[in-house]
Amino acid sequence: MPLYDCMLLLKPHVTKEALMDLVARVGKHAHRRNGVLTDIKSFGTVQLGYGIKKLDGRYYQGQLMQMTMMVTPNFNKELHYLNKEDRLLRWLLVKHRDVKFGLDLMSEDDGKGELGMFSRSSLFGDEDIDKDDDDEEYEVEEEDSKTQ
Repeated sequence: MPLYDCMLLLKPHVTKEALMDLVARVGKHAHRRNGVLTDIKSFGTVQLGYGIKKLDGRYYQGQLMQMTMMVTPNFNKELHYLNKEDRLLRWLLVKHRDVKFGLDLMSEDDGKGELGMFSRSSLFGDEDIDKDDDDEEYEVEEEDSKTQ
């Protein structure tokens, strides 16, 4: 099962109990579909870049929650009940892609990819820097000015 992030932006006046009730409903829905809730993060109250207009007014702040879960790919279609939720301003389900970082990326293709173009010494600064290259550039300019 792939990993998904469910982002929930709730109205700023929603109580913590109502917020946790909504998160629990989404988590139970995932559990009934043989999914696993792996992480829950609360970002608190965030300022929005623009006002979100709802029937009861325009909102410039919201409470942001992130739920990370492993669910089946058709889980996105089953979250249609969130559209009718009065406490929500917006919701979004984002799929994690197979992204590799650091040494996992290097070991995958044995360093023959983009990172393989660089030698170890150039990546970690182990090589000595030639300062003569800069001097040669100035010497050439001086010779040109003497001949003129």
